[in-house]
Amino acid sequence: MFQIHGVLDLIFWVLAIGALGLCVWALVHALRTPARAFAVAGKLKKQWWMLILVFATLFSFAAVVQYLPTLSIFVIASVIGSGIYLADVKPAVNEIGRGGSGGSSGPYGPW
Repeated sequence: MFQIHGVLDLIFWVLAIGALGLCVWALVHALRTPARAFAVAGKLKKQWWMLILVFATLFSFAAVVQYLPTLSIFVIASVIGSGIYLADVKPAVNEIGRGGSGGSSGPYGPW
């Protein structure tokens, strides 16, 4: 069922597992983030990011189980989409979440 024909196949399979981990990490973060945070941060709606990240996770999983080639355009796009989410959207929505935390906040942060 599962055949690895060389060192390069093993390397690309490990990279596919890394891509799957990246996509799952982004998807779990998006699931746990309130929809309001996306709007306040000025990013795409949560529904759009969920759609992008679900398909990204699906395509990267397909690469791990060798249904899709590891270097297919779908897998590359899923890594790019998840990377954009983690590099741009995640910090922006985390800032929104941190802004209201702490009961004794001064003008420059918590006391």
